[in-house]
Amino acid sequence: MASAADPTTPRGPASAALTTPTLFDMPEPRRFGDGLLLHSIVEGTASETGERFFMRLVEALAKALGTHAAWVTEYVPERESLRALAFWVGGSWMSEFEHAVPGTPCEIVIRERRVVHFPDRLTSLYPNDRDVTSLGVVSYLGFPLCDTDDRILGHLAVMDTKPMEADERARALFSIFASRASAELRRVLADRAVREREEKLRLLIDSAMDAIVELDAERRITRLNRAAEKVFGCETEAVIGTPFERLLEAGETEKLDRSIGEVESRPEGEQALWLPRGLAARRLDGTSFAAETTLSRYHIGGRAYFTLILRNVEDRLAAERQIRQLTDHTEYLRQEILELHNSGELVGRSPRFVELLRDLDQVAPADTSVLLLGETGTGKELIARAIHATSRRRGEPLIKVNCAAIPATLIESEFFGHERGAFTGATARRDGRFALADGGTIFLDEIGELPLELQAKLLRVLQEGEFEPVGSSETRRVDVRVIAATNRDLLTAARDGRFREDLYYRLAVFPLQVPALRERREDIAVLAASFVERFATRLGKRIEPLTPACIARLESYPWPGNVRELMNVIERGVILARDGRMDLTRTLPELAEASAGSVGAGAVGAGVSPPAPDAGTTAPIRTIQDLEALERDNLLRALDTAGWRVAGENGAAALLGTKPSTLSSRMKALGIQRPRG
Repeated sequence: MASAADPTTPRGPASAALTTPTLFDMPEPRRFGDGLLLHSIVEGTASETGERFFMRLVEALAKALGTHAAWVTEYVPERESLRALAFWVGGSWMSEFEHAVPGTPCEIVIRERRVVHFPDRLTSLYPNDRDVTSLGVVSYLGFPLCDTDDRILGHLAVMDTKPMEADERARALFSIFASRASAELRRVLADRAVREREEKLRLLIDSAMDAIVELDAERRITRLNRAAEKVFGCETEAVIGTPFERLLEAGETEKLDRSIGEVESRPEGEQALWLPRGLAARRLDGTSFAAETTLSRYHIGGRAYFTLILRNVEDRLAAERQIRQLTDHTEYLRQEILELHNSGELVGRSPRFVELLRDLDQVAPADTSVLLLGETGTGKELIARAIHATSRRRGEPLIKVNCAAIPATLIESEFFGHERGAFTGATARRDGRFALADGGTIFLDEIGELPLELQAKLLRVLQEGEFEPVGSSETRRVDVRVIAATNRDLLTAARDGRFREDLYYRLAVFPLQVPALRERREDIAVLAASFVERFATRLGKRIEPLTPACIARLESYPWPGNVRELMNVIERGVILARDGRMDLTRTLPELAEASAGSVGAGAVGAGVSPPAPDAGTTAPIRTIQDLEALERDNLLRALDTAGWRVAGENGAAALLGTKPSTLSSRMKALGIQRPRG
């Protein structure tokens, strides 16, 4: 403390001629007060805490001591300043006041943590302190406010516009209230730290993207973060104190109870659990979502609480579905590329074929439904690919469905997809062909084989562009162009009640008749040459061009299997070629007698056809009925040889050199059924 025995040398600018006055050489000294001083200050502050305490303290001190100003401050070390908690000056309050420490009367109090007293001439000692100058104070008494570890927290001070005499009783009294102010400031700072930690914790929880739910021991909700409010679609006030089971799907409460029991059985410090399959949660509006979940347990005040952290994985599941859909697209496109490579290009120069190409060019740019009509093996799928490739949808997928190759019980799922558990074996959600074709084109081959009960749903997709997956009530919308193909007379089938007439007219907006190979004999030579080149390249052989005799032999054959049969014959001829020359004697004659009526059949396997006639001869065929009879007989022999197995390595389709789906289609068309027993 500054006194006559221990003079205080102020920090800050001062004239060399100035000296610090002592308490004993001050003119006309003024005393602090009498015994009522303590009572008046205590009475003014006894019932107050926090900000109200500081205000009452400085007001009581200023009035009891008769000083012009009194203030209590908090030290802000990062700015080296004192921020006023309460500042009473000239009979009124000064708010939001902050005072820099360096070069001021307060600096010694803060730096050295001791009492400092300037009895007089304060403005002369600190002429650069604008606050001292503006207040017109000449005397100052300041006490440090310290923490229990002697760390400076702030200070308590009084200032006056008149000299201030030192008084031991007043100093002792001032010290008492400085200690009281230190304790209250410590409490205020501790409360502030607690509030800051709580606020940081609240912000940490509320800023989390996962839903956080706190439950008490009775499974009642005690707290939600903002993510939980958002994902459950509720306000915290609406669910606080309610059972958490209202936010779970039926059956999930038992799963949660089992998990809580497992957590409770674990030792302290390890009471946390990840639920591998998560929980099926339910929003207040009744909709549900899948949530990955972690569960933990803790104690506060002797009570147990549980924290659930739930992550909505619907977006991730949607992304996984998108990945699966893209994977399916990729697989479809890979298969299409393979089949396109095997099927060849549109090759021909005959008038009928040129007319077909002209019609194709006209309809391709439109989104019109197209119905391709023609015998099996004429290349209807190639025509569908060409329409898609020259349409505005060419950048999107072309999805192919063979309606005759899909079991009737699965065709709806194949078309429209299904939800998990929709039927036995539906272990995962799956998109159907229409969903995969969204934005692109779907090719419905063998449309005449579509069951009647599914034709109505197909009609709805064509008219409204919407459907529901099997096992779902959700309506999905798609934008798909439909190209259908058939080798049947759909109009007659519609009149006989075997095909919906409204669906027929919806499909046949633009019918295209694909000519049979026997109707475009001018194209046989160029098609055969194209097939020879392709198969020779694939097999790594060098094959000489077909001779005029070979071409004449090919052109004289009726080709009931159309282009597909021609392709199979040429492939077999390339395989059997010797010295680069093809000899059709071992390929074409056998087919001519045994399978001339086989639509879509290729080279017949051993043991199916009778011995080949003399080279160069062909079976006499005059009518369509003859062709069908020969085809039926050939199919029956192949089926009997294969034990009525259609598909597989030793199946009838392999023996005939055709696809199982084509063989099944022809069996239906010819009324061939497996004998009972």
